[in-house]
Amino acid sequence: MTKIALLKSTLIGMVVVIASSVFAEEVTNEQLLELIKKQQVQIERLMKMVKDNKNQVEETDLKIESTVSAIESGITVESTSRTTVGGYGELHYNNIEDSSGDKESIDFHRFVMFFGHEFTDDIRMFSELEVEHALSGDGKPGEVELEQAYIEMDINDQSLMRAGVFLIPVGIMNETHEPPTFFGVERNPVEKNIIPATWWEAGIGYAAKLKDGWSVDVAIHSGLNVPTEGSKSFLIRNGRQKVAKAKADNLAYTGRIKYTAIPGLEVAASYQIQDDITQGVLDASASLFTAHAVYNSGKLGLKALYAIWNIDSNEADVTGRDQQSGYYIEPSYRMNDQWGFFIRYDAWNNNAGLSSSDTEKTQSNFGVNYWPHENVVFKFDIENRSGAQDGKGFNLGVGYMF
Repeated sequence: MTKIALLKSTLIGMVVVIASSVFAEEVTNEQLLELIKKQQVQIERLMKMVKDNKNQVEETDLKIESTVSAIESGITVESTSRTTVGGYGELHYNNIEDSSGDKESIDFHRFVMFFGHEFTDDIRMFSELEVEHALSGDGKPGEVELEQAYIEMDINDQSLMRAGVFLIPVGIMNETHEPPTFFGVERNPVEKNIIPATWWEAGIGYAAKLKDGWSVDVAIHSGLNVPTEGSKSFLIRNGRQKVAKAKADNLAYTGRIKYTAIPGLEVAASYQIQDDITQGVLDASASLFTAHAVYNSGKLGLKALYAIWNIDSNEADVTGRDQQSGYYIEPSYRMNDQWGFFIRYDAWNNNAGLSSSDTEKTQSNFGVNYWPHENVVFKFDIENRSGAQDGKGFNLGVGYMF
């Protein structure tokens, strides 16, 4: 029973007692006066209880208000966490008809999560974990891959170093390949088959900003390990070890120089050498050279890239894979922040060392991107394959990043 309820019950009881006493014949005036005095003492005690109870209620209300204020204040205060989370993903529908028939497929091509942390203002960690083709495991089409995991440290305001697993500084797409950042459903086949994007290795790197819009990147890292037999021998893309118990008998060395002083323009060239891309099997030295330009002026955009591998190996000479090269050009037009159109022409040859040119593959794509939000994109393009391949059809895609 609460104190207030107890007070009510007591007062009612007092009224009953007093009333009974008044109407009782035996009670004298002196007795009645004594009874009233006793009841007065009890009333004073009860009033004190009520006052104390009121103070407790007010104190409780004050505590509640203070708690609410503290919570509201906590919500509005900016987070001081140095840990960040991001990611991207893309779903593709491909409908391509070639000489073998109609090929239709739908695939959640990539689901990627970024995790970063700043230990201090000058030391940070960045990582990227990816699930390809939605499902991995024995006999499944996909893989779980750790594409990046490195420590980055500022040396001064103009330079830094990084150590761990990182993307190699070559080409246009290898370091920047989130779906809202490029036209077309699929990544271009030249950077895929020649460079080969996406390409990451383990090592140590240095980056510096120079004067007048120039910058430089250099890295020492693990290298390729291409197969030496069968239909995939010396194919560059099949040499990626992905830093999974990778053989490191022969390291690779990569350098890039970039110019960005003119607004909207990026021009860069990269060069890589590796003493043996078979990791001790055939002693096949190799070098990669890439050059690209990206230019955006108002609504107009243009991308162009050239890449070439030279491999010094008699075994590679036989298949013509001692030289592998490709290029593409991609003009585009942005109507506004939401709509953009493009056309791209790709040509590449993984057997460019052969005297005949019938091993060159070509591909053209043209289509549209729609961005309902700057980090969300819907894509459609028509594809036509020719040269040492055939096929035509269309692709649909949706992608995001955050």
